[in-house]
This record gives sequence, C-alpha cells and structure tokens, in this order.
Amino acid sequence: MKDIRKAGRRSALGKIAATLAAPWIISSESRAQAAWPVKPVRYINPYPAGGPTDTLSRLFCAQLTEITGQQFVVENRGGDGGDIGVEMVARSEPDGYTVGLGGIASNAIAPTLKAGKMRFDAARDFTFVSTMWSLPNFLVSNLSVPANNVPELLELLRKNPKKYFYGHAGAGTTPHLSGVLFNLLANVELVHVPYKGTAPAMTDLLGGQVQFVFDNIPGALAQYRPGKVKGFAVTSAARSPAVPDIPSLAEFLPGYDLSSWTALLGPARIPPAVVERMSMFAKQALESADLKQKYLDRGATAWWSSPQDVTAYRASEEKRLGDIIRKANIRIE
Repeated sequence: MKDIRKAGRRSALGKIAATLAAPWIISSESRAQAAWPVKPVRYINPYPAGGPTDTLSRLFCAQLTEITGQQFVVENRGGDGGDIGVEMVARSEPDGYTVGLGGIASNAIAPTLKAGKMRFDAARDFTFVSTMWSLPNFLVSNLSVPANNVPELLELLRKNPKKYFYGHAGAGTTPHLSGVLFNLLANVELVHVPYKGTAPAMTDLLGGQVQFVFDNIPGALAQYRPGKVKGFAVTSAARSPAVPDIPSLAEFLPGYDLSSWTALLGPARIPPAVVERMSMFAKQALESADLKQKYLDRGATAWWSSPQDVTAYRASEEKRLGDIIRKANIRIE
C-alpha cells in the first residue's frame, strides 16, 4: 500500500514538474521560430535553369543570403508547367526551411485550366509569404506587318479577321491568355498558334510563319532592341519601367491587364512567427535599391506584399483568370 502511495506521489510530482516545464519548452520553440533562419533554406524554382524565373529567383535568393547570413539554395525542379516543383513545396515540412516560387501559373490559372487534374490545392496547401515580381508580356510583330502602332493594328485586324496569327508559349500560359484577352476586348480574331516555349515561337515570327508573338518582356526585348521586330504594347495595366516608351494595351483597351506575377510560398501551416520573419526579410530584399534595379534591367518589377495581401490577391486572380478561361473555352488535354 505504501508503495502504491509513493508511486502515486511520484506520478503527481512528475505531472507538476512537466506542467512547470511546459511554458519553458514552448518558450524555447518560440525563440527558435523567432530566430529563423538558423540554417540554409531550400528554394525550389519549378522551372528549368537558365530562364527568366531562374535568373530572377537567384538574384532574390542572393539578396536574402546577404540579409540573413544563411544560404538560400536554389533547386530547379521543372516539369508540368511548374506544377511538379510547386507540389514539392506543398509536400515539404512546414518549418520554413523549404520555400519556393509560386504565382499566376500554378496558383491562379491552373485551378481552372486543370480542374480535377491537379495533385495539390492551389490555395489550401500553401502559406503565401509575399508577391515577388511582376513581368508583363510584350506584343511584337515581324517587320512585314503593315501597322506601326496599336490604333493601326486594331484597324488592320478588324478588317482582316482570322488572317493573322500569333505564337505563344503554350495553352494556358500568360502569353496565350494575353492574346485571348486582346481578342475579347478588341473584338478581333487573331488566331493563336501554341508552341513548346516562346523561343520556337520567336523563331517562327522572324521567319514569317506567324505575324505576332506575345512574349515575356526579357525574351521580346532581345529582338526588339536590335530592331528585328516591331513593338506595339505591353500587357500590364500601366507602362513598364523597362520600356517606358512603349504604351500599355490598357491605354487603348480599358480594363486590359494580364501580367505574369510570382509569389514566395511555403507549405501550409508554417508557424506564424516564421511567416512574419520570412515576410520581413522578403520586404527588405524586394525593396532594396540593388535588387529593384537588377530586376528592372531584366524587364521585371520587384513587388512586395504582406502575407494577407498576397493571399487575397491570389484568390482574386483565380476568379478573374478563370472567367477569361471559361469565356474563351480554353482546355488542355
């Protein structure tokens, strides 16, 4: 009987000790979260190495490395339009040490375009930390097109429905949707020709197989600056600082706005203290004069927003772009 009472007292004392220790354990975990990052961070870029997203991601990660003193290591995991790499982020540990590049393709367009075929939920499976950059497309033509500005272009296309063709990087990409929105708002019938990337589309533009291309600014500028193509307009709501002499389509087609945008994201359920630290460092990086200039040199605009704002923006973009996709009856097989 005494042994039972002693065991009971030991058990009760053990519980009291555990209870007293618990606040210190929680406090220790909180301090660890507040110190993020204390080791290297893995950054997954869901696109191949060498492209614009890779260059811009590496510049961003280099800035974060300098600010935090910890390495942000870029890992390229391309495939399935970016969904393979984004899925890897969704399936990682929610500790803040695996983050990646999300945005318009996987988190706003794909939910409608790939409805029922996605292996992750574009909203629920992620923690959205900040937007990172916006990158408009650029409408260019080969030199044989008999128009030199947007009003002349609109007149030409309205008089010649389905006569002219535009190349783009593939079904459901922002260059494709840029042409779709252009047709809808301008009431024209520019015929789309999908390619596996914008490089072959640009090759066919220069060769005369298609007359127009919607391409991300960096790719189009490489042909526009040496005078190999005509430049008509950018697809952002306002002019791009990268080419301030080029108008936006919205100046002629009110409501036109279709730019690529990216977001820094991690898996769902990252502790709030870590998210707050991640957002703070992202803000420092994206608002630094050095990174802003490097982005501008490549046609992109650095863009920080709070976790709450980027989460709301993603939802609004999914609805807006979903409406365009449904209205144009765009499908992928």
